Amino acid sequence: MTLPAAVVQPRTLSRITPIAILTAIAFGILFFRPFRLLLFDWWTDPDAGHGLLLAPVAVWLAWRAGMVPKGKPRQILGAAVLIGAVLLRFASELAAELYTMRFSMIMAAIGIIIFFWGIEQIRHWWLPLSLLVLSIPLPDLVTSTIALPLQFLASKLGAALLEWRDVPVALTGNIIMLPGHKLFVSEACSGLRSLTALLSLGLMIGWLMLRTSVGRVGLLALTIGIAVLMNGIRVFLTGFLVFFVDPALGEGFMHVTEGWLLFVASLVIVWAFAAGMGVIERRFNRVVADG
Repeated sequence: MTLPAAVVQPRTLSRITPIAILTAIAFGILFFRPFRLLLFDWWTDPDAGHGLLLAPVAVWLAWRAGMVPKGKPRQILGAAVLIGAVLLRFASELAAELYTMRFSMIMAAIGIIIFFWGIEQIRHWWLPLSLLVLSIPLPDLVTSTIALPLQFLASKLGAALLEWRDVPVALTGNIIMLPGHKLFVSEACSGLRSLTALLSLGLMIGWLMLRTSVGRVGLLALTIGIAVLMNGIRVFLTGFLVFFVDPALGEGFMHVTEGWLLFVASLVIVWAFAAGMGVIERRFNRVVADG
């Protein structure tokens, strides 16, 4: 004879709740220092400030998505991932490597989710977890390695567009020489900050407007291309204004405003591509359904 669900459920919850409470306490103790350092960087480092937005959005999206109704707990796999996260946390602290120490928090959270609710819940929460990973600032070594090629690429695109507009240009690395003026494309102008933000927004737009993995991956690839192209256009506009209007327009408030306006334009372009890809997806699904 089986007991009613109303009787079975409280007993199940009574077994899970103490484990969940102990797990939460242990998680808070183990990862308090990485989380505190991450909050400090989010608040003080302009290149990491996007985490102040991404992390709350990720938590809200996870809450909005809810739980998988038929998730199967995988205690062995979850425990293995959790142990690996704890080992990574202490090893990275010994090596003074902040990125892996912070990533170990997300890895531990993934292990806990697998332990209690299974891999199905990880698949269900792929977007919030991806946003949490993107909210972690990249290591300085990786940032400098990526930023320098982006600086050179933005300089080349900007110089090519200036030449197209018949502006005399001499390009040396990331320095654009104009008659009587010199533009230096610094690391802050590499577009890495806007690329990270646009990539995060591209993930959310793809989740909202597209239904296939192919479409979402394609949108992310387009998002990267759009971010790089728009950064080159920003360099071009700066050089154009400096040469034809006023050198003071190449810095300060006008330069920052120009960057924000181009970021908004990039976001609109990404949304337009997503809308177009959504139409293609729906038409393809109708053809498959009819045929």
